[in-house]
Amino acid sequence: MKTLHSIFLGLILAAASLAATAAGKLNINEADAAALAELNGIGDARAEAIIAYRQAHGPFGSVEDLAKVKGIGPAFIDKNRDQLTVGDVANTSREASAN
Repeated sequence: MKTLHSIFLGLILAAASLAATAAGKLNINEADAAALAELNGIGDARAEAIIAYRQAHGPFGSVEDLAKVKGIGPAFIDKNRDQLTVGDVANTSREASAN
């Protein structure tokens, strides 16, 4: 029974991962610097600035909030909007406050 439960859980996790990949969006509240640097118009320095801003101010509430990061403007956001998400900000905020 434990084996069957483990297989079932593994299938659920795989399906969730596939769904996230299929959506093809980068969660700016969870992405590391390497993933952020792959975006069109973001280099290593801006990727680090995004992470520093996120650490100092908490999760982004919307993709538009990226404009609060020095060096990122509306043109970047408009160009990359379809590739970006903030995920479930409510859960991210609770996790951050729990730590």
